[in-house]
Amino acid sequence: MFYLCEMQVSAKELANITEGRIEGDPDILVHSPARIEEANEGQFTFLGNPKYDQYVYQTKASVILVNEDFVSKSVLPATLIRVNNVYFALSKLMNYFQQTLSFSPEVSPLAHVDDTATIGPNTCIGEFSIVKKGVVLGQNSVLYGQNFIGDNVKIGDNVLIYPGVKIYQNCQIGNNCIIHANAVIGSDGFGFASVSGDYNKISQIGNVVIGNNVEIGANTVIDRASMGSTVIKDGVKLDNLIQVGHNVVIGNNTVIAAQTGVAGSTKIGENCIIGGQVGFMGHIEVASGVMIQAKSGIGSNIKEPNSKMYGYPAMEYQSYLKSYAYFKKLPEIVSQLRQLGKDLDVLKQEL
Repeated sequence: MFYLCEMQVSAKELANITEGRIEGDPDILVHSPARIEEANEGQFTFLGNPKYDQYVYQTKASVILVNEDFVSKSVLPATLIRVNNVYFALSKLMNYFQQTLSFSPEVSPLAHVDDTATIGPNTCIGEFSIVKKGVVLGQNSVLYGQNFIGDNVKIGDNVLIYPGVKIYQNCQIGNNCIIHANAVIGSDGFGFASVSGDYNKISQIGNVVIGNNVEIGANTVIDRASMGSTVIKDGVKLDNLIQVGHNVVIGNNTVIAAQTGVAGSTKIGENCIIGGQVGFMGHIEVASGVMIQAKSGIGSNIKEPNSKMYGYPAMEYQSYLKSYAYFKKLPEIVSQLRQLGKDLDVLKQEL
């Protein structure tokens, strides 16, 4: 069902894909990407971080992707492709080489697909996947093996779902989404009512609605709403090991790094950039364009768009850096204050 295609691509073709400018042999062929410190002949690599400059002169790669302003200190044996933005160009090439993993559009005889499910054309369902009643699965989508798709789930076109993903009943996935292995979409929100010391479960009868062009990392969990929907809007990118609580709303094109936890009913605006291990208290709102450093704690609303936050609890970024600079000197400052106190006592006695 899945198979690899052998690929040989010329530097000229790579330059066309990236809209780059060639220095060297346009006809040299490459078959795969590699890290600059590990690349061999027949592979292409890239230089994006100046810390790796030394490897440009050591790498065995046949083609190197560099920024337009890169200045070589000596003649390089590799062919260079100069581009305006290495990382953006690299993303184009990596997507291109992803085509080496292809599939035949079929439903495995080892999968279970309910008779009431609607499966679009050119869609692949892998071994031991379970597709329940009323599911709608769009065209050109791929479900690898061992996926569970619950009752009445709706999945759009061109969706890629890696092995072991579980999507509970009534959830909705948009077009052009990628969901990585062992993610869980639509598990129960953490809702209980305390009565005389006992915790009674509140049924979570809502769903999760995921927009278009969303990517969800491995082992990330998005809880279904208690009522209504947990909403992940268009273009959102979630890293691995993220917990999104019930009734959370994450705005368009927001990106969140690994191990972040978002408690229930929190609303995060669009175009936010959130580092790893950030913790969000529930029932708060975060404005659009906010940047939050890793390991920060957000315990109240962030109302100012494009704010930069850092710390636990989080404060304005520059204020945190200044405060932390003082904090590192705290023993010295305390010692000076104590000495000043002693000097003041002596002065009082002399007066």
